[in-house]
Amino acid sequence: MKEKKRHIFKEARFHPAQVLAVSFIVTILVGTILLCLPFSTTSGRIPFTDALFTSTSAVCVTGLIVRDTGTYFSPIGQVIIMMLFQIGGLGIMTFSTLILLVAGKSIAIKDSITLKEDFLQTSSLRVHSLIKNIFIYTLCIEFLGAIVFYLKFHNKLPEGKALFHSIFHSISAFCNAGFCLYKDSFESFGGDVWINVNLMVLIVLGGLGFMVLRETAGAFSRLLKERRIRFSLHAKLVYKATFFLLVFSSVLFFVLEYNHSLKNYSTGEKALSSLFQVVTPRTAGFNTMDLNALGLGVVFLLIFLMFIGASPGSTGGGIKTSTAGAVFAFLKSKLLARETVNVSFRTIPFSLITKAFTVITLGMCVICASIFVLLISQPGVNMKEVFFEVFSAFGTVGLSLGLTPRLNDIGKIVMVMTMYIGRIGPLTFLYAFSRKRAKGRYDYVEESIMIG
Repeated sequence: MKEKKRHIFKEARFHPAQVLAVSFIVTILVGTILLCLPFSTTSGRIPFTDALFTSTSAVCVTGLIVRDTGTYFSPIGQVIIMMLFQIGGLGIMTFSTLILLVAGKSIAIKDSITLKEDFLQTSSLRVHSLIKNIFIYTLCIEFLGAIVFYLKFHNKLPEGKALFHSIFHSISAFCNAGFCLYKDSFESFGGDVWINVNLMVLIVLGGLGFMVLRETAGAFSRLLKERRIRFSLHAKLVYKATFFLLVFSSVLFFVLEYNHSLKNYSTGEKALSSLFQVVTPRTAGFNTMDLNALGLGVVFLLIFLMFIGASPGSTGGGIKTSTAGAVFAFLKSKLLARETVNVSFRTIPFSLITKAFTVITLGMCVICASIFVLLISQPGVNMKEVFFEVFSAFGTVGLSLGLTPRLNDIGKIVMVMTMYIGRIGPLTFLYAFSRKRAKGRYDYVEESIMIG
């Protein structure tokens, strides 16, 4: 009886954030060990910090590298990296639950709660249905993306290599991982509409979030049956934020770089490159042009996009589009002297607005701390490179101005922590490692202060 009570007590103390945080740590460590094995690299050995960095970057679907993926790692090592960012993109608990389902076992209540914490937040959708949807959508999208890549690669590469490159880059793009088997990322494909469009479609679909994809599929199904289409407020906010960021940013990029880094491009190539360069900071990490050739204004624009990142429940990182949308809606309501925060004829609860501001504040604290340590520990670094690299790590983007391969061990550990916190989310990190309850409760007399 005592043992049963003790078990119940332990269950009561369970928090999903802890399981998510620990799951990613365990996977990162397993990936590190696998990459340290002789068969994972062409040289037969890799420094532990480099293996840890690569594993973290893969599991956290970041794409920042300290060793070239296509040449330093063997085919086995590349497969390990691909498996790590596939696992990281879908989430540790999703894979664990799938194994239980295949084995015919039931899912523990706490595992169900963890899955909803990672992908759904407040949805009442059954977990079994959730897992099926996630894997069906993921495999179908990645399969179609690989086919499109293969149609292009099979004329340039040997048969086996073309197939592997197609699968690797399709998974990397959909998972917003940013890992590439080419040294210059996709710069050599800068004018290739086929490759560019396929990459952008995969990146955007991976960054929308599984629940938004499911709603969209349901909307198309109702449209074919001539039924009324309805989207949740979350889906509307995600689509509005995504559309605005992509359109506004691509036009701004096009105008600012027209006679600068894009001056030798045709008008069509300028438009294509402008759109691609603002899609990829949505946590994907690919590039089709030299980022060091960009002006400071556009670099700042990319940093802004990396900070916002993708959408909740997606394969991407950042503070998320819905968070930015909620904060913008709040500021708009204050400018219009409204008491409530309204979006699409709905009111967003102030508890969610508080959560949105908390996420942004915690994210900026992590970023500022990382920048400060890097500036101290990396002598002679360029501040632009440091800012860009840290925002890229936090947003799990993977774009780089060339600083990451030059980092010392301290810098690599700082970036590892930044990628990890950026992937699981600063709020989840806080929940996982902070005190569950305050000791005692105190209510003091209120007193006003001056703000602003």
